[in-house]
Amino acid sequence: MKGRLLIHVCCAPDATVAFERLSKDWRIVGYFFNPNIYPAEEYAKRLGEFQRLGCQMGIEVRSGEYCDQEWYNRIKGLENEPEKGRRCDVCFQFRLENTAQIAKTEGFDAFATVLTVSPHKNAEKINRMGQMLADRYHTNYLETDLKKQDGFKRSVELSRQFGLYRQKYCGCKFSLPAGTLQDKIASR
Repeated sequence: MKGRLLIHVCCAPDATVAFERLSKDWRIVGYFFNPNIYPAEEYAKRLGEFQRLGCQMGIEVRSGEYCDQEWYNRIKGLENEPEKGRRCDVCFQFRLENTAQIAKTEGFDAFATVLTVSPHKNAEKINRMGQMLADRYHTNYLETDLKKQDGFKRSVELSRQFGLYRQKYCGCKFSLPAGTLQDKIASR
């Protein structure tokens, strides 16, 4: 075992493959910190699925504060950015920075994120961000590209096996699929 790893989790489906692969070498603590998720009911649903997955896989889980107003303050002016644009970069950095701070404060050997399992996210960019934050907080970052070796496909299989809810959008109200009821609410 390499030590204790604090791994940022955005949702249970993405955590499945990370928990499966990384628990072979690390004592994992899954950390759900996602103040970007909209609406609050969606946040609660994703948090509940994350906690259920932790129980099913025998992984310790924790969650951070749902400080959505702080998230909105950070992305102010970037609301109209396209997916994968600057808003997403600010969002990833906010969540990874929070994880890095906790990893440092609580003496974890390293931190990581499950964000790299998504085929829609740039693992190289996320890993650069994680390493920069590790340097800033004097901790270690575990680089991953969990979509490799059919990681995303495996996450879909494991999600099905565990009966997990798979969301249809990244999380924030700006990533909602056009035409959904929530999209209409978000535009008010």
